[in-house]
Amino acid sequence: MPVSKKEVNRLTILFTVTYMISYITRINYGAVISEMEKATNISRSLLSMSVTGSFVTYGAGQIISGILGDKVSAKKLVSYGFIVTVLMNFLIPICKNPYQMLAVWCINGFAQSFMWPPLVKLMTSLFSEEDYKGAAVKVSWGSSLGTILIYLISPLIITISGWKAVFLFSAACGIVMLFIWNKYSYDTKAEEKIAPLPERKVSGILFTPLMLGIMLAIILQGMLKDGVTTWMPSYISETYSLSSVISILTGVILPIFSIICFSAVSQLYKKVFTNPILCAGVIFGAGALFAFGLYLLSGRNALLSVVFSALLTGCMHGVNLLLICMVPAYFKKYGNVSTISGVLNSCTYIGSAVSTYGIAVLSENSGWKFTIFIWTLIALSGTISCIVNIRPWKRVMSAK
Repeated sequence: MPVSKKEVNRLTILFTVTYMISYITRINYGAVISEMEKATNISRSLLSMSVTGSFVTYGAGQIISGILGDKVSAKKLVSYGFIVTVLMNFLIPICKNPYQMLAVWCINGFAQSFMWPPLVKLMTSLFSEEDYKGAAVKVSWGSSLGTILIYLISPLIITISGWKAVFLFSAACGIVMLFIWNKYSYDTKAEEKIAPLPERKVSGILFTPLMLGIMLAIILQGMLKDGVTTWMPSYISETYSLSSVISILTGVILPIFSIICFSAVSQLYKKVFTNPILCAGVIFGAGALFAFGLYLLSGRNALLSVVFSALLTGCMHGVNLLLICMVPAYFKKYGNVSTISGVLNSCTYIGSAVSTYGIAVLSENSGWKFTIFIWTLIALSGTISCIVNIRPWKRVMSAK
C-alpha cells in the first residue's frame, strides 16, 4: 500500500543518499585508477582488470539480488551489501599486486549488486505509480552525486595522503550509511506479496524479441556510460598532458551533466514521449552526435573534449533512466519487478565489463581517436536497437 506524501519525500531522500554512498564505495577505484597507475607502475590494462571483474560480478549479482528481492527482505539485502563493500574497501589498500585487487574488487562488485533491485522493489511497493516515476529520477541522481563527491574529494585526499586513503574514506562513508539505513528504512516483506497475475513467469517476459532488443540497448549504453566515465580522466591527461589530479577533477563535469540529463529526459518522457523506448532512441541518437563531435574535436581543445564527453555520458544516463528505471515498473502487476530490474540492470554491466577493459586495450594499441570513433558506432547501434522496438513496446503499454 502506498505511503503518505510526506513519507514518499523522506524515503526518496533516504534512497537517494543510499544509492549515492553505494556509488562512492564502488566507483572510487575508477576515479583514482590513473593515479594508481603512476604510483604503482602497474599497467593500465592490469589495473583495469579489477574494474572489469567488478562489473562482471556486479552484473551477475544483479540477477541474484533481483530474484531475492522478490522473495526476502529488501532492507536486509541492502544492509548485507553495505557490510561486505565496507570490508572490501578496507582491504584494497593492503593488496600487494593487481591480482589480489582483482579478487577483492570482484567481491565488492557482487556486494554492490544488492543495492539497486531492492531499492526498486521498495519504491514500487511503497509509492504510487506517479510517485515512483518522480522518485526514480531523484534516486538515480544518487549515482551522479556520488560520482561528483568522489571525483571532488579524491584529488584532495590523494594530495594529502595518497590514493589508498580514498578507499578508507569510502569505507567510513559506508559504515555511517549502514547505520542510517537500518534505522530509517522500511522492511516491507509482508507488503510485497502483490502478484495479481502470477501466470506470467519471468522467462516468458524476458526471452522475447522485444525484451532481448531492450537488453541489447542496455548493454550498449552500459559500454558508453561506464567506459567513458572510467577512462575520460586518462584520456584528458594523456591527450592534453595534464596532471592526474587535474584530470580527475574534470570527471566532476560528467555527473553534473548527468543530473541535468536525468531531469531533462524525465520531462521529455512524461510530457513528449510517453513511450520509454522511443524516448531512449532519441536520446541514444543525440549521444551518437556528441560522440562524433568528440571524435572531430579530439586533441584540439581540452575544454570542449570534456564537455562533449559529459554530454555523451549524460545521454547514456538518460537512456539508463528510461530502460532500467521506467521499463521494470510496467511488470509490477506480475509480482516480479525486482527480478526484471535485476536482469535488466545486469545487462548494463555486461557492457561496462566489456568496455572498461576493451577501452584500456584499444586506447593503448590504437590510440584515443580511434577509440572515440568506436564510441560513435556503439551509440549508433543503440539508437537502431531502440528504434526497431518502438512499435512492439506500444503493444506492451496498451496491454497494461
